[in-house]
Amino acid sequence: NRLAKGCRIERPSSAFLYLQTLMGSYENEVFGSVFLDNQHRIICFEELFRGSINAANIYPREVVKRALSVNAAAVIFVHNHPSGEPEPSEADKRITAQLREALSLVEIRVLDHVVVGAKACISMAERGLV
Repeated sequence: NRLAKGCRIERPSSAFLYLQTLMGSYENEVFGSVFLDNQHRIICFEELFRGSINAANIYPREVVKRALSVNAAAVIFVHNHPSGEPEPSEADKRITAQLREALSLVEIRVLDHVVVGAKACISMAERGLV
């Protein structure tokens, strides 16, 4: 219910518990997105890419295509670390920058990238990485 259509996301941490419950126990890395409208109300949450135990290939073109298809104005990215440690990697920082750049071309804002671990979530926006 926390990520139900129409719910407003005031800050990404309001969705941490749901995201951790949903993705914290995955054995493989999964990358998803919460697509939001102009008022930061949820349009939908989707798992976009699945990977191996320590990586997932993420394609900016596919993310942009999906965001446009649901008419998103903003997004919050989320992925899990199967190791249980939510600390963002250098690869996480790079893909976030690439996605932000690609989405900015079509005027879609990246609000955050949440990394889910076994016992905690980290907001890259709160760390100044978005």
